[in-house]
Amino acid sequence: MLQVYLVRHGETEWNVARRIQGQSDSALTPRGEQQAYQVAERIRTLGITHIFTSDLGRTQQTTAIIAKACHGCPIVLEPGLRELSMGILEARDIDSLSPEEESWRKQLVDGTSGGRIPEGESMEELAARMHRVLARCLDLPKGSRPLLVSHGMALGCLLSTILGLPASAERRLRLRNCSLSRIDYQQSPWLASGWVVETAGDISHLDIPALDELQR
Repeated sequence: MLQVYLVRHGETEWNVARRIQGQSDSALTPRGEQQAYQVAERIRTLGITHIFTSDLGRTQQTTAIIAKACHGCPIVLEPGLRELSMGILEARDIDSLSPEEESWRKQLVDGTSGGRIPEGESMEELAARMHRVLARCLDLPKGSRPLLVSHGMALGCLLSTILGLPASAERRLRLRNCSLSRIDYQQSPWLASGWVVETAGDISHLDIPALDELQR
């Protein structure tokens, strides 16, 4: 049975400042680096064979720390693992949004049909590209155990849709910075074949979990 591990990047400066990141970028905070080292220690014993990471800076920073614990396994930069594009709201302070801009954001996260930020993408588009990356894991050699390093909304949309929920249900999953999740691909005459969620959002390896920007 193929096991795929999922990690969200460490806390960033914009997480702390309550700024919308999307596909823009912000460096890890010292706490974010500490989180990455802690999840790396957790991952050290999991037998990871491949790492696929979003090509955004915050995930690459997180991956560079994790990779040291994975004994030189190959790293692939994967744009399909990027965070949701937040269009014209990227880099904005959450508290500075106008009522109209906040309505765009709310329609998006509430799962309103066609909801998206102008010049951004929808939750459904995000989920589709995440599933395309995940499907490629099925082509890895037998015995592989890949790790995907991505973002909160991106991983939330992936897990939600695996569970048969709408992509917008990602806000019902609490995937904190450097949380660890696992999904398995099972083929069984007795169980539902396909992807199943084994664990989601595990933070037992973190000393002090960080709050998301919307919880601060």
